[in-house]
Amino acid sequence: MPIIVVLGAGVSGLTSALQLAKQGNHQITVIAKHMPGDYDIEYTSPWAGANVLPMSLNKDSRYERRTWPVLRRLVTEAPEAGIHIQTARVLRREKDIAAGQVKAALSDGLFDQNPWYKEVMDNFRELSPSELPPGMHSGCEFMSVCINTAIYLPWLLGQCAKLGVHFKRAVLSHISEATSMSHTGKNADIIINASGLLACKLGGVMDKKVYPARGQIVLVRNEASGAMPTTSGTDDGDDEILYVMQRALGGGTILGGTYAKNNWDGNPDPNIAVRIMKRAVEAHPELTEGKGIEGFSIIRHGVGLRPCREGGVRIEKEKIGDTTWVVHNYGHAGWGYQGSYGCAERVVELVDEIVNEKGSKAKL
Repeated sequence: MPIIVVLGAGVSGLTSALQLAKQGNHQITVIAKHMPGDYDIEYTSPWAGANVLPMSLNKDSRYERRTWPVLRRLVTEAPEAGIHIQTARVLRREKDIAAGQVKAALSDGLFDQNPWYKEVMDNFRELSPSELPPGMHSGCEFMSVCINTAIYLPWLLGQCAKLGVHFKRAVLSHISEATSMSHTGKNADIIINASGLLACKLGGVMDKKVYPARGQIVLVRNEASGAMPTTSGTDDGDDEILYVMQRALGGGTILGGTYAKNNWDGNPDPNIAVRIMKRAVEAHPELTEGKGIEGFSIIRHGVGLRPCREGGVRIEKEKIGDTTWVVHNYGHAGWGYQGSYGCAERVVELVDEIVNEKGSKAKL
């Protein structure tokens, strides 16, 4: 039975561990510095919104295409996971349209005027001119979900534990150290590297293509009705964006945000927070019932560092030393949740390739 160590307990690591555990033929240990319930600038997953807004280009859309049906199904099959249906509204500003293309900081494909996801997302429709707010060129809306990360991450951990996955806290300086950290006391056959942003600092990986995109949010008790809006840009700066999403099961409403590349600052900026709240009130006046930003009941201000990577996500296998394989799964930028099951599916495929290759050699 192959021994697997998963490095990282964010949404990518936990989902990879869960999908591997469902196979029933691995001994799996998740090791991480931070676990669900922690809040730390190094631990990105708790800070995410998180909703589904397809962000990839069509050629890279496999992971989001494969994840959406799973998340949609969990809404009804696992209400305790903290996911509920919301309508997403994507607005393309007139100011951001140039030569038929949309300039946007948030993603590659979300604001396309003929998006691939129109064939994937339920209830997709383009908005009529009469439905567009002032200054908007066009827009669309579709069925989406919003994930209460404070509930979903522990739920993922619990699902893993139910299938026999073990968990250990550890701080690593080199990926090879994970080899000896299995709960079995034996060396791991395969390491799953889901170290996120820390992949740029981890010995043995040191991926210089990895960089942060700083996201600042305000979490409030106020409830938003209607669709979850996001716009291609704002008048407040090239790296400031608008999104509003209400979390399931009393999780509050997320107001965002920013997409500041190569910014490592983990401290909320009060001036940015004010601009975030003003944009949210403009998009959803009912949030504060006409009282402006003074009508917000703030739970917390937060900053998360999205784990971006030049060239996109890295999901591939690599051999270190003579006997240990690593399967990398990092560099998801702002779509870690909405691509989590598709990426984990690819991790399972790569693990199967390694196991089958080892089995073939053992028979020779």
